[in-house]
Amino acid sequence: MSPAAIELLGFTAATLTSLCWLPQAWRTIRTRDTRAISLWTQGLFAAGTALWLSYGIQILSWPVIAANSLTLLLVLVIITMKLRFG
Repeated sequence: MSPAAIELLGFTAATLTSLCWLPQAWRTIRTRDTRAISLWTQGLFAAGTALWLSYGIQILSWPVIAANSLTLLLVLVIITMKLRFG
């Protein structure tokens, strides 16, 4: 596989895995219903995502940086809503 194809594969995977959080974040913002959301799970996931982001920055991998930046942003929105309305 060419380097360009590998990058495209990474960006495609990053897009799919990051955008899967968008419906949850949108629903949480819209309804303010956070009863079914585990703060511990979201917190641990956010910490892991922050570590992946740091790793992506260290190795200068744009798919890893993009995916984890977007995912971390969406998860932090969900955590903020959980703390505010939970």
